[in-house]
Amino acid sequence: MTKREEIHLRITQLLDTPPEHIRPLSGGMIGEVYRVDLADGRTIVAKTGATAAAKLSIEGYMLRYLHDHSRLPVPEVLHSEDTLLLMTFIEGESRLGHAEQRHAAELLADLHSVTQPQFGLERDTLIGPLHQPNPLTDSWIDFFREHRLLYMARLAHDDGPLPDQLLARIEAFSAHLEDWLLEPDQPSLIHGDIWTTNVLTRNGRVTGFLDPAIYYAHPEIELAYTTLFGTFGRTFGSPFFEHYQRLRPIAPGFFEQRRDIYNLYPLLVHVRLFGGSYINSVDEILRQFGF
Repeated sequence: MTKREEIHLRITQLLDTPPEHIRPLSGGMIGEVYRVDLADGRTIVAKTGATAAAKLSIEGYMLRYLHDHSRLPVPEVLHSEDTLLLMTFIEGESRLGHAEQRHAAELLADLHSVTQPQFGLERDTLIGPLHQPNPLTDSWIDFFREHRLLYMARLAHDDGPLPDQLLARIEAFSAHLEDWLLEPDQPSLIHGDIWTTNVLTRNGRVTGFLDPAIYYAHPEIELAYTTLFGTFGRTFGSPFFEHYQRLRPIAPGFFEQRRDIYNLYPLLVHVRLFGGSYINSVDEILRQFGF
């Protein structure tokens, strides 16, 4: 039985209606992604993983959590297990003009107004294909130091790409985070992985946010991420940040210092996955702060 025949059979069993068309979609670091047109007129997305290590059930959990705890537009989960995720299809493209950026600012400011008493989450999640620990923690700076910066740096080192000397510099830098980072008034719910292809838009509005990596954090780490990987200026630029600032003020020093510190975490994720030039980006940020 071919892969598509397997998907056809499983969808028919789970949704009680057969697919009429199954077409591949771009994306899918963990597995393959398909657009599925069902016989009853619905269109859905099917993500598949070759083994249980894909942990697509965690993505399903995160989408359901956002659906239940926020007003952020996300796909509705129809079924989730480690090797198969079925969700509603959202129309849109990954393009953000001024109107779309302003709408994104409104949606994320509203998301960041969802709070809980501690940083972290009720369970661990994923960032891309990688495990993301979320132990409940009272201090944001402690959480970021131990469960984001040092956690990912040490795994990137153990997996090979991160050199010994760079790990030592990260460990030394992490002892001084209080010199630059701020504790927020409350932990905020964040999407956790917002970059160009994880945002869909149409006709001046954001239609959906995809592939979350949720937990409760300082919202600045979310804002910082939007400026990485060619996003800043092309998608999330001045219209986004000016509108967000009116809704939720950003403390001075974010763009000058804290943005780069927070971006060490996604950069280390990419070091662990890809190595290469991302190592140079980590090195440059550490030099910026004298380490």
